[in-house]
Amino acid sequence: MVKAVVVRNPGGPESMLIEDVAVGEPGPGQVRVRNRAIGLNFIDTYFRAGAYKAETPFVLGNEAAGEIVALGPDVAGFSVGDRIGYTATLGCYAQERVLDARFAVKLPDDISFETAAGMMLKGLTAQYLLRRTYRVQAGDTILVHAAAGGVGQILCQWGNALGATVIGTAGSEAKAAEAKAAGAHHVILYGEENFVERVREITSGKLCDVVYDGVGKATFPASLDCIRPLGMFVSYGSASGAIDAFNIALLMQKGSLFCTRPTLYTYIAKREDLDAMAADLFAVVASGKVRIPVNHTFALDDVVAAHKLLEGRGTTGSTVLIP
Repeated sequence: MVKAVVVRNPGGPESMLIEDVAVGEPGPGQVRVRNRAIGLNFIDTYFRAGAYKAETPFVLGNEAAGEIVALGPDVAGFSVGDRIGYTATLGCYAQERVLDARFAVKLPDDISFETAAGMMLKGLTAQYLLRRTYRVQAGDTILVHAAAGGVGQILCQWGNALGATVIGTAGSEAKAAEAKAAGAHHVILYGEENFVERVREITSGKLCDVVYDGVGKATFPASLDCIRPLGMFVSYGSASGAIDAFNIALLMQKGSLFCTRPTLYTYIAKREDLDAMAADLFAVVASGKVRIPVNHTFALDDVVAAHKLLEGRGTTGSTVLIP
């Protein structure tokens, strides 16, 4: 039996229960992992609250790092004792778990468990956003909403390293300072400033090539007014609530824009894509161009407090749980 965070009835933070659960032996193509650090992500709150459906009871969590303690049949490329990071839908808020080996990536020696747990989901998300959904080039101008958040800080750093002009939005002076430190050239306080007007001023009316929006309802459709003709709006999260259905003709009216709502698991569905994306992420972190700030650490037993801080917009960078 191992300790895990279980949701039996979706709801607020108090709906999470610390329970002892059984962990079976790994089956074909699976490994058993002893988690050393677990990433906290806003998507976890969607599952916990029932916005994203899952069969109850379930163990929360979509990102973690640890070591392999047992191999199932037909597992190639891994050994007991390997240090791995992974992102997989649900099951991560636990001391140990069984995992399909196709989700696991070996960690370089210079990446700690805490760093890996703070970067697998968020870092791989930033990788596909910047390098595949819209391939950022030197000279581009990008707008990153929630620029002080976990994905936001990685987008700012990596976008800057790619030679883009990075405009970020943030909700406070403290968060604006963090976004600036992460590489945003300009930061807009969306609670005090009209971010569309500020984007127009900053870009001298040329607007942005792409908007990366993990906020959702509060920033849409105004984000469309920040994008140049034939530019792209990328909605990858909904921290303020889901975007309501909208008239697709808006995209025509605002400059023949492109719009997408991607998800990481589509991008890593093929093993070769996961390996290539992870290698790109590990390389940019090893180079020092991207730093993974683990700014908050909680014991697994304190998961309720961690979720309250996250939903209250009290976190910056990455937050990890230590099982």
